[in-house]
Amino acid sequence: MRTAEIKRDTFETKITMKINLDGTGINSIATGIGFFDHMLTHISKHGFVDMDINAEGDTEVDCHHTIEDVGIVLGKCIAEALGDKSGIKRYGFFILPMDEALILCSMDISGRAYLNFDVEFPTERCGDMDMEMVEEFFRAVSANAGIDMHIKMLAGKNSHHIAEGVFKAFGKALDMAVSVDGRIKGVLSTKGMLEV
Repeated sequence: MRTAEIKRDTFETKITMKINLDGTGINSIATGIGFFDHMLTHISKHGFVDMDINAEGDTEVDCHHTIEDVGIVLGKCIAEALGDKSGIKRYGFFILPMDEALILCSMDISGRAYLNFDVEFPTERCGDMDMEMVEEFFRAVSANAGIDMHIKMLAGKNSHHIAEGVFKAFGKALDMAVSVDGRIKGVLSTKGMLEV
């Protein structure tokens, strides 16, 4: 099983996270931000990633530090669980419909971090989460997992549907990218390595 467990303790947040990339989507998630918990559950369920996440943050300030730091830890967990990335397909993509919203997520687990986030939310908030933090979350995941990722809204009018589409599409694309292909010997790269 490709698993990782990381603890991160700062003056702003305290986070404990365990993931299993070869899971079935079992999860226990508590960040103190209800809408964010709902979104993380979609990554777990649709990406078949078992997740145990407990985060305590300075939500009396706002949701920024908690969401960004959970992204940092998730990225690190993905990188640790993948190890040398031997045998993985490396590329993953999905176009996900969520009612009127249509979201594309395409990624390359190349070791080179890059995020192109082309999504607009009609409202500033959903529940207790600032919508601008969706981009910051995925930027933190990308930077710490070494993923080149493009997330694009092809259609959408409802912020909840758009956000849900983004998190589900990421989960589906991640499931494809981390899946093992028996035809791949070592890593899928002409350089013989998947890192910078």
